[in-house]
Amino acid sequence: MGHYVNGPTRVVIADDQALVRSGFGMILAADGIEVTAEAADGAEAVAAVRRTRPDVVLMDIRMPRMDGLEATRQIMAADPGETRVLILTTYDLDHYVYAALTAGASGFLLKDVTPEHLVAAVRLVRAGDALLAPTITRRLVERFARRDETRAAVHRDLSELTPRELEVLRLLATGLSNAELADRLSLSPTTVKTHVARILSKLGLRDRVQAVVLAYETGLITPGSLADRPPGSTPA
Repeated sequence: MGHYVNGPTRVVIADDQALVRSGFGMILAADGIEVTAEAADGAEAVAAVRRTRPDVVLMDIRMPRMDGLEATRQIMAADPGETRVLILTTYDLDHYVYAALTAGASGFLLKDVTPEHLVAAVRLVRAGDALLAPTITRRLVERFARRDETRAAVHRDLSELTPRELEVLRLLATGLSNAELADRLSLSPTTVKTHVARILSKLGLRDRVQAVVLAYETGLITPGSLADRPPGSTPA
């Protein structure tokens, strides 16, 4: 927890296009967000994170020398405090983006994001509420997730979750926000937040995105299953 929670949000921008870096940098700076470094490839991004310990890294996937996927893996493996990675991509349903989420990225943004959305996303992720664009995240996970027996074995501690926590995890994996979870389960938003925090802590997960991925990979939820459907919908 080495970051000063009330201080300015600190960001590293990693993209091989100088125009993207400078454009995003100006948008963030105009909103009081500090850009601690820019990087033109993954290796520079890893070094910049090590050097400046930012809150958030905006990480392009396709870069020379070392791509954003490998850079994300290295940053997450080094676990520099509370640094979170937001993937920048041109295509939302991209298997590289899914791979980055499984490697520990906290979400992704399309490169044509509006300035307002960019700033809001960085602040959201810094606050730990990492599930951006829940419907797109869910579609992405549904398309690429496969039941992974190795991961399921590592996370046998799903059995440590209480029945209520399992229910929260199952619904969270369908892309519901805390407010929607509270409404669905007739709980207060504070209680839901506590449940989500306990789930992440028990499973050793960084944030909600990893919880969604894990729910699919362990078979807790399956693409297209009835449990995924919003209330009142009927199977196709």
